[in-house]
Amino acid sequence: MVELYDYQLKAIKKLQNGNILCGGVGSGKSRTSIAYYFFEVCKGKAPINGEGTWRMMIAPRDLYIITTAKKRDSGEWEEELAIFNLSTDQDICMNGVNVVIDSWNNIKKYRKVNGAFFIFDEQRVVGRGTWVKSFIDISRKNKWILLTATPGDTWSDYIPVFIANGFYKNRTEFNDRHCIFSRFTKWPQITGYYNEGLLERQKKYITVKMDVERSTVPHEFLSVVPYDKDLYFKVFRHRWDPYDNEPIAETGKLCYLLRRVVNDNSARIYKVFWILSQHPKAIIFYNFNYELEMMRESFDDAEYLYSEWNGQKHEEVPNSDEPWVYLVQYTAGAEGWNCITTDTIIFFSLNYSYKIMTQARGRIDRLNTPFTDLYYYTIRSAAPIDCAIERALKKKKNFNEKKFIG
Repeated sequence: MVELYDYQLKAIKKLQNGNILCGGVGSGKSRTSIAYYFFEVCKGKAPINGEGTWRMMIAPRDLYIITTAKKRDSGEWEEELAIFNLSTDQDICMNGVNVVIDSWNNIKKYRKVNGAFFIFDEQRVVGRGTWVKSFIDISRKNKWILLTATPGDTWSDYIPVFIANGFYKNRTEFNDRHCIFSRFTKWPQITGYYNEGLLERQKKYITVKMDVERSTVPHEFLSVVPYDKDLYFKVFRHRWDPYDNEPIAETGKLCYLLRRVVNDNSARIYKVFWILSQHPKAIIFYNFNYELEMMRESFDDAEYLYSEWNGQKHEEVPNSDEPWVYLVQYTAGAEGWNCITTDTIIFFSLNYSYKIMTQARGRIDRLNTPFTDLYYYTIRSAAPIDCAIERALKKKKNFNEKKFIG
């Protein structure tokens, strides 16, 4: 039996080829997208919430799911597929359709596929790189939908999807019709947009929203910890790297060092252990390797159980009745997985991206979580760079290093 919420059933009826299925983190976009493929694209039947019967698909198509590497490897998609008698094993898959689950890193492999259905999981079609070119090629020869919890921040982020829907021939046409470029920069810099009313109508046409009534209650806590002010201002004013004992030439390096001065502080570790005394099982998100090393050393000394997900280690969430922490690097693990065995997330440091921070929060806010109250602890200092990052995120914007440095 297929179980679907009312808001998912409504979304399935609204969806059409080339749409963006937009739902909050943990809203069940995966199941909804497979249901759309099964019921609307392939014309199959199944009992929904206890009513109806099974029927083979009348118009079967091969299914390709392009997702994050972590979600590909976790088996979550296979679990959702099984509900519809679908499988990556073609021998046992309904109608014998071919189902492929792969990561965005391999999207180029599927540019020649024709006549299939693609589910693009998590928004990755921004900019003008290989992923975008492959996505547009695929969209012209196949049916598809895109899933995301955090749609584009600017109209430029929508260009690939607009092109894939046939609204524009290419990026040049979009720029000519809508973009206002600065006359005072050496490289093309967009300062505004023409005819935004048309862009809003196009966005509304291709976007299907799932509004979920959450049963969970988030609780936010901010912990302000001290930092080395003298070293911070020495780095900032003199542009001097105290770690490698050399001048700082680039804005990115300056911001990295300011953050290291702020984050590489035992006060943050003390605060983490205080939080763990209240919530002994927690996910901890961090940015930099030196933060990971600090935590590794501290948890080893305390004989506290931990596992990691980052660029080097792909360990699962600890499965133990004992207290544990799961150390997750933002870029590697902010999306594409879930955890319903803890109610607590600790942000050891802030990420520059509002989208990544939103995705990270959603790892514990799932439809099937047994917890009602969810706890989010943000650790930051009163340093100017920490405060500036927090202000940007509160405005639902990304932190801009060049703007901060001035």
